[in-house]
Amino acid sequence: MRVGVPWLGYTCGRCRYCVENRENLCDRPLFTGYTRDGGYATHVVADARYVFPLADNGNDVATAPLLCAGLIGWRSLRLAGDGRRIGVYGFGAAAHIIAQVARWQRREVFAFTRPGDVAGQAFARKLGADWAGGSHDTPPVELDCAIIFAPVGALIPLALKAVRKGGRVVCAGIHMSDVPAFPYRLLWEERQVLSVANLTRDDGIEFFDIASQAGIVTETATYPLASANDALSDLRTGRLQGAAVLVP
Repeated sequence: MRVGVPWLGYTCGRCRYCVENRENLCDRPLFTGYTRDGGYATHVVADARYVFPLADNGNDVATAPLLCAGLIGWRSLRLAGDGRRIGVYGFGAAAHIIAQVARWQRREVFAFTRPGDVAGQAFARKLGADWAGGSHDTPPVELDCAIIFAPVGALIPLALKAVRKGGRVVCAGIHMSDVPAFPYRLLWEERQVLSVANLTRDDGIEFFDIASQAGIVTETATYPLASANDALSDLRTGRLQGAAVLVP
């Protein structure tokens, strides 16, 4: 059987969060490649309870981004709600997958890239974005919700400014730079800001079913395992479209 090993590698099953079916917030979790061996390696041992079955006819390189970027993107999209007009800040690995899911759901997608990133904006439009611009640009319509994939705290007030009354801004990153002070009026009128932490196994089961139905096509750039630092550098500097995949 072909299986995928996600970021979440173990949960205790006993803390209040596990008992409440919120294992993504477990007090004693283990994460693949972080607190559990794996990730930057040629082989990995995984707990069978935390892996996902994959189609045997799939392509490993094309599937790899779904197990990290796709999963966290899916949880972010779910938390963003059912709004029709969704903004995506930072059009990288997760966003290029979730934009396809949102379009399949018949939503309108508004992509925000680094200012001046014409190639990134063209890439977003190629994947079905209804509009693409720089992160400081004002979208042509009010958004119902927004997801911030870029780890830039300064994007939070910009996203709040772009969403309608009652709109929601979801921060999808594990780490983010400090959030600058901003006027309360941007948060007023019941706008919300919330973060995403990890994922649950139910998220994975839902997402792989959706990914199959939506016909997601990932854009990847491959690197040998020894060039992992080059992949990270290309990611930070914006020289990469889509997702980087390390090939042992």
